Amino acid sequence: MKWDGQRESDNVEDYRDSTGDGGGGGGFSVGGRGLGLGGIAIALIASWVLGVNPLTMLGLLSGGGQGQIVQRPAPHDAGHGAEDPGARFVKVVLGSTEDVWTNYFAQSGQKYPAPHLALFRGRMPTACGTGEAAMGPFYCPADHKVYIDLSFYDVLSKRLGAPGEFAQAYVVAHEVGHHIQNLLGTSEKLDRARGQVSKTQYNALSVRLELQADCYAGVWASKARSQFQLEQADIDSALNAASQIGDDTLQRKSQGTVVPESFTHGSSEQRVRWFTRGLQGGRLEACDTFGAKEL
Repeated sequence: MKWDGQRESDNVEDYRDSTGDGGGGGGFSVGGRGLGLGGIAIALIASWVLGVNPLTMLGLLSGGGQGQIVQRPAPHDAGHGAEDPGARFVKVVLGSTEDVWTNYFAQSGQKYPAPHLALFRGRMPTACGTGEAAMGPFYCPADHKVYIDLSFYDVLSKRLGAPGEFAQAYVVAHEVGHHIQNLLGTSEKLDRARGQVSKTQYNALSVRLELQADCYAGVWASKARSQFQLEQADIDSALNAASQIGDDTLQRKSQGTVVPESFTHGSSEQRVRWFTRGLQGGRLEACDTFGAKEL
């Protein structure tokens, strides 16, 4: 993946010098107690691993997507110069999603309101509640922002077995996929279903939402192939990431058993299939997970 020297987005906010859990030892605080890196994979099953919005899963979103009034520290410029390649990388990837989706929306005479991306450490107040690093990256529809603690990429590579820069790019593209769903009203429809259907039925709807975001990430990848001079090894790294964070794979690793009715993001096979479908189709119309009889 050739990303150095590409356009960097201006929509990245860096809160890393102003946030943190205040603790030591390299752990994260979840629910008032410390959680080390060894426990993150288990936490990600319930919240995300490339997920819809772990805050939704935790019940912190109010119905209808109305956000909370939050006070957060002022951001500073993210990642100037080669001394911060992690921030520069996400700025380039976000910039690429802006170019792709701006062009896509323009084809139908619409303007694309790009999301912002917030870099933080440990924990972060958001319009959807307090974000935690252990949740993994997430999108908050109430403030139209993607949140990410860059330490997650170490978890993705070392703990979840999904190394590679394009695997990391897939993370950002998936969250931007949730932004597209928010713009198109898909997320709101799912939120309205909360409390009106059973937990199993809601989980099934959540799976369709997640797989659609995977497919949207694939659509972006199809448009970004030439920009980043992607090789098959790059695509394989994203497919591997999709596979490693399937509900069945995560459950098998953490608890030794698989409970399909509890899936909220889809199986490894399904996540790979829908990312590939977006990659090969290159159009949003290829991503109708809600109309699909079989996932």
